[in-house]
Amino acid sequence: MSSKLDRMRALREKTLEGGGPERIAAQHKQGKLTARERLDLLLDEGSFVELDRYVEHQCDSFGMESRKIPGDGVVTGHGTIEGRPVFVFSQDFTVFGGSLGAAHAQKICKVMDLALKVGAPVIGLNDSGGARIQEGVASLGGYADIFLRNTLASGVVPQISAIMGPCAGGAVYSPAITDFVVMVEGTSYMFVTGPNVVKTVTHEQVTSEELGGAAVHSSKSGVAHFTAPSDADALALLRRLFAFLPPNNRDDPPRRSGGKDDPDREAPQLDTLVPENPNKPYDMHEVVKAVVDDGDFLEVHAKYARNLLVGFARIDARPVGIVANQPAHLAGVLDIDASLKGARFVRFCDCFNVPLVVFEDVPGFLPGVAQEHGGIIKHGAKLLYAFCEATVPKVTVITRKAYGGAYDVMNSKHVRGDFNLAWPTAECAVMGAAGAVEIIFNKQIQAAGTPEAAKAEKEKLTSEYVERFANPYEAARRGYVDDVIEPRKTRSHLARALSLLRTKRDENPPRKHGNLPL
Repeated sequence: MSSKLDRMRALREKTLEGGGPERIAAQHKQGKLTARERLDLLLDEGSFVELDRYVEHQCDSFGMESRKIPGDGVVTGHGTIEGRPVFVFSQDFTVFGGSLGAAHAQKICKVMDLALKVGAPVIGLNDSGGARIQEGVASLGGYADIFLRNTLASGVVPQISAIMGPCAGGAVYSPAITDFVVMVEGTSYMFVTGPNVVKTVTHEQVTSEELGGAAVHSSKSGVAHFTAPSDADALALLRRLFAFLPPNNRDDPPRRSGGKDDPDREAPQLDTLVPENPNKPYDMHEVVKAVVDDGDFLEVHAKYARNLLVGFARIDARPVGIVANQPAHLAGVLDIDASLKGARFVRFCDCFNVPLVVFEDVPGFLPGVAQEHGGIIKHGAKLLYAFCEATVPKVTVITRKAYGGAYDVMNSKHVRGDFNLAWPTAECAVMGAAGAVEIIFNKQIQAAGTPEAAKAEKEKLTSEYVERFANPYEAARRGYVDDVIEPRKTRSHLARALSLLRTKRDENPPRKHGNLPL
C-alpha cells in the first residue's frame, strides 16, 4: 500500500504542474493567472474538489502522440462560493494553449451534466486558443456537445462565463449562450474570425483588441455584461454576482442574513429629485441607490444602451432585478439596444425567480429611419414579450413620464404588473402635452388669427392638457395605478409589496415554448 500511495501522490503532484514552469511564467508575464490560481480566488478556501485530473487526449491526435499532459488543458470540478455549491471548469492556457479536443470537451460536459442533476450553477473560466487542430472534427464535435448542454441547462441552472484570455471561432458560442459574460480588460478578446481572416476577406486592418476586446463587447456589441481590470477583479465580481442568484430554477434567490437596512427607511432626497421642468434630466442611479439595501446596486451591461439600467440589488435583504429608464441618457427613451438589453435581463430574472422592480420615466420609443430600418418594431416587441411572459413578482414605480406604447411595455398593469405605483410627478399619457395639443387642436389654434393669439390659445390648451394628463390621477381613477405615493417612502412600499408577493402563483398556458420575435 505504501508504494501505491507514493505513486498516487506523485501522479497527483504532476497534475498540478500544468504546462510547466516556463509556460506558467509566460502566463504571469502577460498579467494572467493560471487556471488553478483562478479557482483558488473564485472558490471558498479549501472547497475545490477536482474531477478527471488524470484525463489525457487520445492517441489519434495528429502529431501529438508523444505529447500528453494530465488534465488535457482544463481543470474541472466543484466547490463552494459563500458556502453554496457551484460546478466549475477553468481552461489552462499553459497546456496546448488551452485548446479544446475531445477529452477536454468531455471533462467540461461531465461537470455540466452533474450540475443539471444536482441543480447547481456552472461557472466557466475561458482561456483557450480554440479548437485543437490536431484532432480535426473531434474537436468540433466537442464544441457541439458543450453547446447542446448550454442550451439544455439554459433557464434550469445559472451559467456564467468569464473570458480571461483568447476566445475565438466556435469557442465564442458557448459563452454567448450562457447567462452572463465577464471579460478582463486588456488580456481577453472574443471574435468569430480573427484580425488576419478579416484582413483577407474584407481588407480591413484591425487589432484583436479593436475587433473583440472588452471595451468593444461591453459598450458596442453588448456581448459582455461586465468587464474587470484584472483576473483577480473579475473573479471577485463573479463571487459578487453569484450571491444574487439561486442555485436553480426551482429555488428562490438567497436572502442575506443579518441585513441591517430598515425596510421602512425613508429617503427625503427623492421628494425633490425630479425637476419641475419635464425636459430636464436627472440620474436614475440616485433613485435606485436610495431605495435598495445599503445603496448596493450591481449594474449589468453598465456601458451598453445606457438609456436603460438593469442590474441586481436587495430590498429587505431579498435579491431583486432592477429595470429602470435613465433620463440622464437619451432622455430614457427605448431604442433597439435598450429593448434587447432589457428583454434579456427580464427573461433571466423570470427564469430564476428573481422579483422585478421597474422604475419608469420613458418618453417613448426612439423615432428615426435608422431605428425603423434596424427593426425597432420587432426588437421593442421583445421587451414587451418578456414582461408579458414573466410570472415572477413585478412592481413598477412611475417617477415621471410614462408615454405612448412605452407606457404599456414597461410593466404596466395591462401586462400583469402586480403593483403599479406612481409619484405625484408622474405623467401617464399618449405623448407630451405640447405635441398632443398641436395634433388635437391644430385647426383651432390656426383659426385664432394672429400669431400672438395662436400662441396664447396653444398655451391655454397645453395647460388644460397638463392639468388633465400630466399627473398620475387619471390612471389611478381607472385602476391602472394602485397608489400615488410620497417619493421618500418608496422603499417601504416596495418592501411591503415584495413581501406580500413572495407566495405569488401565476403561470402561462401550456405550450412547448413561445415564439419570441427574434
